[in-house]
Amino acid sequence: MDRAQLADFLRTRREALQPEDVGLPRGARRRTRGLRREEVAALSGMSTDYYTRIEQQRGPQPSEPMLAAIARGLHLSLEERDHLFRLAGHNTPRRELVGDHVNPGIMRILDRLADTPAQIVNALGETLRQTRLNVALFGDETRYTGLDRSIYHRWFTDPYARRVYPEADHPRHSRVFASQLRAVYSKQGADSRAGEIVDALLAQSEEFRTVWAAHEIGMVHTSQKRITHPDLGLLEVHCQVLHDDTQSQVLLVFTATPGSESHEKLRLLSVTGDRSPVR
Repeated sequence: MDRAQLADFLRTRREALQPEDVGLPRGARRRTRGLRREEVAALSGMSTDYYTRIEQQRGPQPSEPMLAAIARGLHLSLEERDHLFRLAGHNTPRRELVGDHVNPGIMRILDRLADTPAQIVNALGETLRQTRLNVALFGDETRYTGLDRSIYHRWFTDPYARRVYPEADHPRHSRVFASQLRAVYSKQGADSRAGEIVDALLAQSEEFRTVWAAHEIGMVHTSQKRITHPDLGLLEVHCQVLHDDTQSQVLLVFTATPGSESHEKLRLLSVTGDRSPVR
């Protein structure tokens, strides 16, 4: 671990970012060059004291999960992320087909969508980032661990995951999710994370066994979705998709026709708070 170079690298990357780059307000009296340490800490999901000790060459060696969080918070490129890991004395993460690292360009777009439900999802259906209004619409989908990180696994094993959509739409979603999972499985193979999800679902879900056996390929969700919300009722929204092929990730942006009832309901998401996880 090269404490001096690690600290210098973090400082220069922090000072190179502006509040607008990460969706933060600048404020009239701001004098700090770049971001403040507490802002980077908040973006990385850690305490200000922990981040500050790293940048001041104090404290223990950061763990790999902490370094990955800092890389996301600072919007580092893959090359910069790998450099960060090496400076901290760790091997660089494998660049898998499905990873957690978000392209800085996609992150900048998401940061500018604070007033819109939007999320970044990888090819395994794992939500990596959400705007506040997306959490209000769908709930916090980044809180899951293990196989439940994937919506493909939750859809067939957790009844709560289905409450987001009207029951009449469930069969279509099941077929699409199985088709999308098969596409990843065919690329990664049986010994991959996709293979682990498939094996678990084949053992747990009769419905999954049925749709998986159909071998449907290339099914996709329609751009128009119906979503049920515990406070707002049914919403009809449009889902725009921006693909990042280098990371096998997509940015999903949810909008509604201006003047429609659903458009007014989306505006109310700012006051509903996090979608209740009550089961």
